[in-house]
Amino acid sequence: MKKTSLFSLISVMAITSFVSCKSKSGSSDKTGMAYNKQEYGGFAVNNRYRRGPGPGLVEIEGGAFVVGGSAINVPGQELGNYNHKKETTVNSFYMDETEVSNTNWLEYLNWIRTNFPKDYEYYYTELPDTLVWRRPLSYNEPYVDNYLRHPAYQDYPVVGVSWEQAARYCEWRTDRVNELLLRERGYMTSFRDLNGGTARANGAGAAAGPKSTGPFSTGTYLNDQIDDKGKRAMRDLNPSSAGAATGKNMATRNVRLEDGILKQPYRLPTETEWEYAALGLIGNTQYENINDNKIYPWSGLGLSSAKKSTRGLILANFKRTKGDYMGVGGSLNDKGAITVAVRSYTPNDFGLYNMAGNVNEWTGDTYRVSTFEAAEAFNPFRGNLYQDKKIIDAVTGKIAVDKYNRPVMINALNAKKQTWAEKQAAAAKPDSVKTFNADQRGYRDPESELYGEITLVNNQSKVYKGGSWNDQALWLNPASRRFLQQDESSADIGFRCAMSMLGAPEIHPAGKAQFKNKPPRGFKGR
Repeated sequence: MKKTSLFSLISVMAITSFVSCKSKSGSSDKTGMAYNKQEYGGFAVNNRYRRGPGPGLVEIEGGAFVVGGSAINVPGQELGNYNHKKETTVNSFYMDETEVSNTNWLEYLNWIRTNFPKDYEYYYTELPDTLVWRRPLSYNEPYVDNYLRHPAYQDYPVVGVSWEQAARYCEWRTDRVNELLLRERGYMTSFRDLNGGTARANGAGAAAGPKSTGPFSTGTYLNDQIDDKGKRAMRDLNPSSAGAATGKNMATRNVRLEDGILKQPYRLPTETEWEYAALGLIGNTQYENINDNKIYPWSGLGLSSAKKSTRGLILANFKRTKGDYMGVGGSLNDKGAITVAVRSYTPNDFGLYNMAGNVNEWTGDTYRVSTFEAAEAFNPFRGNLYQDKKIIDAVTGKIAVDKYNRPVMINALNAKKQTWAEKQAAAAKPDSVKTFNADQRGYRDPESELYGEITLVNNQSKVYKGGSWNDQALWLNPASRRFLQQDESSADIGFRCAMSMLGAPEIHPAGKAQFKNKPPRGFKGR
C-alpha cells in the first residue's frame, strides 16, 4: 500500500494549493453572482482546494469494522481488558506514522525556552517525568539521566508524558504547523523578515519583531486578533473594507477557514480510531470482503516473521516471558532491551509503525468498562466536554486570550445557537449564565463515589492501548485497553497524534467506479 510521509517543508507547501483572486472564479448556481469579484461583493470561494495531511501524518481511509473483534479469548481475563464487540464505523482521518520521539519533544521544550526564557514554570510543567524509570530493585539511573536528552535515544519514543501534556503538545503542534504555512507562503511576515533577516530555528518567530504581539495561535489568528500581513497576504475583495481599492493597493486580510489553507487541529486519536488504524484490515480486504481477520497489526497468528530474510525475528518490541525482554546474547531477537527507535520493525498495512509494542499510546477517550455497549455506532467517543471561546465583546466578537496568546476556553453555555439577546447577556454577565453538560457520563455512567476504595475509575481515567516493551503478548492485541489517570505517566506509555479528515471519506477514487454528475449550469445576466 502506498504510504505518505510528510516531514519536509517542501511537502508542507505541496499539500495545499495557492488561492488567488486571479484564478478562475466561477459563479453561484443559485444567484448567478460571480465569486471572487470585488464588484459583486467580494464573496471568496476556493475553487482549487486540495486536502492533505499535515507533517508526519498518513491517510487512514475509514470504514466499518467490529470494535473489539480482534480480542483474544483467554480464560481468566477480565472483560475490561478488551472492548465490547460492536459493529462501528470510523470516518477517514490522519494519523502519525510514528510515535512522538524524544527529539520531537525536545523541539517543543526548545520553543518554550526560546519564546518564554523567563517562564520557568511553563518549561518545568512540560518536562517529562524522567523518574518513571526508577524501580526499587532495578538499576535504571542511566535512563533517568539520559533517556530524554542523549542522542543515543533521540529517535526513541518520548515517555514520562501524561495525557494532559500530550494534549497540550497537540495544541502547540497545530499552531506551529499553521504558522509555518502562513509565514513561508507569504500570508504573514516570513520568519526571515520577522527576525531581521535571520530565520530562527523551530519556527519560533513570535517573540520579537514589529508586527508580533505574541506567539501565533490558530484560534486567535482566525478571530482576526493577530495583525500580521505578509508580502502575499490575501486580498480583501469586500468593497466596503477600510482602505478598499483595486490593483496593488487593494486591502488585505487574514487567511480564513474558508480559504482551505490552515490545517485542522492535531489531537489524540479516539480509542476507536486507534484500534481501527492498528488493526489495518485494509490490507486483508477486497470488495468489502475481509479475507482474513487479524489479532495483531500484522496477518497471521504468530509473533515472529515468516519471511526468509527475517525468519524467526519477533515482529514487535515486547516482553516474551516475565524475564525475557530481548532474547539471548549473540542472537538478540526483538533488538530492544527497553524501547526502540520509532521506525522499527515493519509498518502495518496503513503504513504505521509500532502499533503493537514499543510503548503503549494514549487515546483521547475517558475509560469506562461498558463504553461500547452504549456508544454511538459512528465515530464513537467517550469524553466530550464541549467548550467555547470566551467572548469579551459580544458586538465585535473579540475573544479573551491568555498570556500565551491562546484563546481562553470556557464550558459551553448552550446546547444550541444562542439568540442575539442571549449572546449579549452572556457577554455582559458571564458568571450568571449556567453551563450545560452534554457529556453522557453525567447520567448514564456517573463517576463513582468509591474512587480510591474499590475502583480507580473516574472522569480523569484515560484509555491507553497497544502494549509495550514492558508487556507480554496479551496486550499487543488492538482490542486490549487499560487506563491511567490523565495527570500520571509511565516509562511504557507514549503517544502519537491524529487529525480529522474533512470532505469525502474515499481517499483514492481514481480507477474506482463513480457516478457521473453534470456540472451546474452557467448563468449569464441580461
